[in-house]
Amino acid sequence: MKRNILITFMLFAWVITFIPDNSLAQGYYKDVFMDGGVKLTSRVSLPAADLLDMSMEYFASSRYTSTFPPSAKDSLLQEMIYAGSPGDLNGVLLYPDGQPRFKIIYVNGGKATSHGKSLGEKGRQRIQSFVINGGSYVGSCAGAYFVTSATIKSDTVFPRHNYLQLWPGVAKGTGLSKSYTGMYVEKKSPLLKYYNFGGDMHIDSVRHNGGCYAWTADQFPPETEVLLRYDYPDDIKGQSIHKEISSWAYKQGPSSGRIVVIGSHPEGVTSGERLDLMAGLLQYAADGLGKPVLKGSLENGKRREMYKSTADNDPAYTMIGDKQYHHFKVEIPKGAKNISLTLHGADGYDLFLYLNKDDFAFKGESGYKDIGEGPDKNMFFDSLEHGTWYVSVECNTTVDTEKTEWGYRYTGKTEVLNGVPYYLLIKWE
Repeated sequence: MKRNILITFMLFAWVITFIPDNSLAQGYYKDVFMDGGVKLTSRVSLPAADLLDMSMEYFASSRYTSTFPPSAKDSLLQEMIYAGSPGDLNGVLLYPDGQPRFKIIYVNGGKATSHGKSLGEKGRQRIQSFVINGGSYVGSCAGAYFVTSATIKSDTVFPRHNYLQLWPGVAKGTGLSKSYTGMYVEKKSPLLKYYNFGGDMHIDSVRHNGGCYAWTADQFPPETEVLLRYDYPDDIKGQSIHKEISSWAYKQGPSSGRIVVIGSHPEGVTSGERLDLMAGLLQYAADGLGKPVLKGSLENGKRREMYKSTADNDPAYTMIGDKQYHHFKVEIPKGAKNISLTLHGADGYDLFLYLNKDDFAFKGESGYKDIGEGPDKNMFFDSLEHGTWYVSVECNTTVDTEKTEWGYRYTGKTEVLNGVPYYLLIKWE
């Protein structure tokens, strides 16, 4: 009996070890945005996201062909979605202050160079900001190429100015099309935290169509994590990709998101180890979100006004977006009494208020909270323990969605996309 209890405890402890820090996953509109834009495969479902019960939106342009430029409709929709419009100045990926609105962007296969050109500088900058400010990136095939800084051909490195350049390394094409490869799971691959892939450290028959691998001979970032390597012993046009890096991850720093890419195509698979592979890529990306960011410190008796727009380029004082958190801290001195905390926001929106000692405050991790309807909240305390307290505001109001042939159209309170103004005031004696 004691042995069974011990085994049960050990299994429970092992599971707990790999539960992600949920406090880092709050404050987003949805989990995944799938990019099926111009010159990318126009996928409308992602089985691995369904498996993980991740909420998702997407843009599916007219399925790419050899014709370029794309249709006027595709170009206009893509510009509005990524670069922004008067009704949504930052585009769907970003909040008014430039923070990521989704946890992950997934970029499909297709033609990376053409897609980068079609996005334009502003569209590419939006995706760059998304990752730099804490959102994670997953890409397969063209999506792997697209995040790199350069490609190599015939021993010559070519900088790719129309790529995102978020991974400061070089990708090389495999030369393999319309085929399948095996994948060796690296011994210390973080994907093993989620799945054991049959226990043989190998995944069979992953579709491959013109993808890439990470070039290690030059400009290889040492922070890169190797996840998988190709199993393909045959030469391809006189070169070998056998045991080259087929999947890798990279995280620039604590405040940035994690990049997780693969040169092949597991994204459409609906069962088995290849589905687990795609789910593992998404999970590792979700576990690599940037840490919460402080807007600043609150001072006794001084109102903190959050009223600026995206165009003001002042994130510390910019309005809050839908399902977003804004974080502040305040130092409560010894002997402080009659402490009041006031939140006042624009009419017609639901703003929530949280207070926590020594760590960021979230709905599930706060010492005190007020999640009643409406924009105004008031907390009063005879006293509080002295030290550092964290104050958070959450905008619970969001848009409604209407599904279309290309993705999702926002309806309802769309004004929230450009932000809700509010102020905070803390006072004590």
